Parts: sequence; structure tokens; C-alpha cells
Amino acid sequence: MSKTYRWAIVGLGNIAHSFVKYFDQPDGEIYAVCSRSQDKANAFAAEHNIPKAYGNLDELLADEQVDIVYVATPHNYHIDTILPALRAGKHVLSEKAITMSSTQLAIAKEVAASNHLILAEAMTLYHMPLYEKLHDFAAERHLGDLKMIQASFGSFKEPDPTNRFFNPDLAGGALLDIGVYALAFVEEFLTAKPYITGTTMHRFSSGVDESSTITLRNANDELATVALTFRAKMPKRGIVAYENGYFTVDTYPRADSATFTDSEGHTETITAGDSTNAMNYEIADMQKMVAGELHNTSLAKTTDVMDIMTAARAQWDFRYPFEN
Repeated sequence: MSKTYRWAIVGLGNIAHSFVKYFDQPDGEIYAVCSRSQDKANAFAAEHNIPKAYGNLDELLADEQVDIVYVATPHNYHIDTILPALRAGKHVLSEKAITMSSTQLAIAKEVAASNHLILAEAMTLYHMPLYEKLHDFAAERHLGDLKMIQASFGSFKEPDPTNRFFNPDLAGGALLDIGVYALAFVEEFLTAKPYITGTTMHRFSSGVDESSTITLRNANDELATVALTFRAKMPKRGIVAYENGYFTVDTYPRADSATFTDSEGHTETITAGDSTNAMNYEIADMQKMVAGELHNTSLAKTTDVMDIMTAARAQWDFRYPFEN
């Protein structure tokens, strides 16, 4: 008889409601929720028919029935849940960006490893079936060496310095919010760890990064460019160019289709998976990792992305007030 994994959600904003909506695992259940407000936890649990509601993180982590903690708080608070959860013996799936810096992530990884626990980032891109199919396609069609990746992501946000997108006290800015997706797309295809060759950032009036570009290279001479903005709409479009053709992937965080264009301009569509099931793919993979049925390869990708973001912020000389 297979084990039923009991999940707990910490942080009950919009993403937590989506998590519950799409959760569909025969060997998993959402067992508990936690908020700083007991009333909010009670209301969320009642709305979604969840057995346990906690208004205190320590009480949740003391519950021996909890196997996996899903961290859905704002990203500047992630580490405040990740470390106690790991120390309490719970596996952790954290929303992105998983931490604020490479230093924080290194500490979390060490605690997870020392306690023989799974730590992973809830990056749907790493779990979408399409990407495995694209890798197989590139090999089977002998596309040759990877040469260039481009990833763009632009979202128009109302220029209000008090909302979370532009508020430095809430870790606002495009890089840690949407940049993590673009960099994850790049990381999915690069064959060696990248480093920054150039980057520039334009600040919003509140001081956070409004727009930026990052150029990357690795030891295999694969190049990548990333363009981000919170002040203009741009497509979530990724292009992966090999010697003998390229993939175009639109809405890449949860993509279920891509277009291949060969060197003569002929195109074909590649499909796999279902974008509406994106969160459920990552939930299923997390349970497989906990069960020892799947190797946690995504954590290395998460680490590379965090290293790039940390290095970019260092080059921009950009720190949040609570980091000083």
C-alpha cells in the first residue's frame, strides 16, 4: 500500500488558492494550512475542506502528520519558513524565488542535506512534459550544438511605489518576481553553469529594478540574453537556437507547445502535457522525489538561477533595506 503524503500550506494568498484548486494526487492530500492570522487560516481551511488550520508556524511544524510544507508566503519571507520546516523534519517545496540570495539558499540546502530532506522550488517550468520532449527532439533530429538562447518577460504594473511590485520593503522589482522564470528557461537548456558577461538595470522611483537586461555565457560558449520589465508588456517568449534549427516557446513558464523552425525555414509544432495541469506536475514530481523515485535535479538549476540573480544585484549595487 502506497503512502499518502500530507501537505501543509504556509501563506494563504492567491497562489495558495491556486495550489488547492489544481492539487490532484491519489497519494497526496492537503492536510493543514497556516497563516499568521488564526481567523484567516480557519476561513481558508473551511473554504477548501482542509482538516487542520494553524495560526502559528511552530504549532504546524510540531504536527507529526505533516510530511511536506508548501511555502507560499512573499519571497522575502521564504527563508523564515524554509529553515524551521527543514529543522522540524519536513520536506519543503517553496514558491519562487526560493530565497533572496545565494547565501540563504546555501544555508537551506545544507540543512536539507544534513536532515536527508527534499528541498525544491515550485518552478513549473522544470516539470512541464514539453521540455523533456524538446530535449529528446534536439537529440533525435541531430540539431547540433546549442548556440544562443533568448528569453523575454514584460508585464505592465501600475507605477505605485506602495504595491508589492515596486515596494523595496516587500522585495519588489522585476528580477526576483519575473526574472526567475526567464532565467529558469535559460537554465533548462544550457549545458554548463552560466556566468554574467554584462548587465544593466533601470530603477523605479522607489529604488527597485524596473527593467533590466542580462547577458550570459558558459564554458561551452553557449550565449543567452534575458530582457525584463515591469513597465511594458512583452511576450513570455523563449528562443533556443541550435546549429540546425531553433525552438520558439511562448508562455514558457507553463508551456505545452513549441514551434520548431529548421535551417531552411520549415516549421512544425511540438506538443506535450497540459498547461492547466502545471502546478499538479510539480506536486507530483515533489512526491516522487520524497519517495525516492525521482532525482532532485531541479535544485541544481534553481541554484544556478539564484547565483545569477545574486551576481546581477551585486553588479547593480542593489540591496533591499532589510538586507543592509
